[in-house]
Amino acid sequence: MTRPDVISTADSPRSSALGRFLSPILLLALMWAVQFVDAILPGSFTGFGLRSWDLAGLGGIVAGPLLHADWAHLIANSLPLLILGCLVAVEGARRFWTVTAYAAVIGGLGTWLVNAPGALTVGASGLVFGYFGYTVMRVFAPGRVAHRVLYAVIAIVVIGLYGSTMLAGVVGVREGISWQAHLFGAVGGGLAAFAGRRGRGRA
Repeated sequence: MTRPDVISTADSPRSSALGRFLSPILLLALMWAVQFVDAILPGSFTGFGLRSWDLAGLGGIVAGPLLHADWAHLIANSLPLLILGCLVAVEGARRFWTVTAYAAVIGGLGTWLVNAPGALTVGASGLVFGYFGYTVMRVFAPGRVAHRVLYAVIAIVVIGLYGSTMLAGVVGVREGISWQAHLFGAVGGGLAAFAGRRGRGRA
């Protein structure tokens, strides 16, 4: 008599969904950990951010999104990063980290070139705008019609919730806020929507 197959909890849809959302949660947890260490150690980590027109400051493309000027800066970025990041992570961890890389690299290089020489940029808002750009542009990327309709609905909701905030983050921002990081982060996220995708002959 054969023994029935046992399905582990790791294979359950609930477990799979939690695994997908783990990436943005871990990224946000890392930002909080960095801010906590920065708060208790002497000096400041913000000097490792992206410094425009300085070749030595290009390392800030990686470090900059993890650093924040203060707790208020981090708290302001946390909720939109978690919500929009989870919407991207629905497609899997690989897609999430691909979008994150596009937003960080393109957003960082654009900021490095366009911002005033010597300007220091830190914060995860470039990633937030990247996830927003990806969520909106994903509607136009190749894929099944049913999926594109679903993403259109999600994009409409996201635009309704964050559209005005995102526009305000690029146009007419107050001094000390990098509209360059916001704009180029969104461009990077939008381009990531088309990365590695091929059109389908049938829906």
